[in-house]
Amino acid sequence: MARWRPLPAGLDPAVARLVVQLRKLKDDSGLSLSRLAAKTGYSASSWERYLVGRTVPPAAAVEALASLVGADPVRAEALREAAARALAHQHSDDASADDPPEPSAGPSRIRRFGRTALTAGAGAVVGAVITLLVLGPKPVHAKQQALVVTARTVYTCAFTRHDGLWYAGNSTTTSDFLEVDMWGPEVAELQCLLQHAGFSPGAVDGNFGPLTETAVIDAQKAHRLDIDGQVGPQTWAALRG
Repeated sequence: MARWRPLPAGLDPAVARLVVQLRKLKDDSGLSLSRLAAKTGYSASSWERYLVGRTVPPAAAVEALASLVGADPVRAEALREAAARALAHQHSDDASADDPPEPSAGPSRIRRFGRTALTAGAGAVVGAVITLLVLGPKPVHAKQQALVVTARTVYTCAFTRHDGLWYAGNSTTTSDFLEVDMWGPEVAELQCLLQHAGFSPGAVDGNFGPLTETAVIDAQKAHRLDIDGQVGPQTWAALRG
């Protein structure tokens, strides 16, 4: 039986219950991650993420694992759906509280976003405002207030075709690596292309969440690519072609 690492602190209870069940099923199977990947069609790296609660596996992955040990897939699927709802709600809350900045005019960058970085940045801004108020030449009134307005980036899909490839107007990359928890215009481009190909990623919001990962996996299956839920040159080529 595998010696599992403790679950991450602060993991949503619904996700934790799913991970515990998945770990039990894997233990019952007696398979290594590589053998589990071969038996289920989902990569070892994908199962690593599923078994620590980083992402919620698609329904087909849970069903495949349950069938390996003759377990009832209904309970596992119920746990999976509850975990997916919890993570989707969490991503929605994070997106509302932590709006990403507008993309720069220079070369595009794929971003990861953390609350620690935001808190540090906010602290620096507040410190700068206080310094200006104290040292500035104008008197500071008690009711003086500073208003900070943050605009949410809105992505659209404007499809064009050049040299036999589809583009949606957010990025022209054909090779940038994308995975869960990344965000930015490249992710929005991916979501548009998935939607165009008939694999719904949910909203085109530039956030690589569980729904986008499931859509990527479905696209990789359809195009007979390695199934890992991550995006590289082969997946870009399949979606742009």
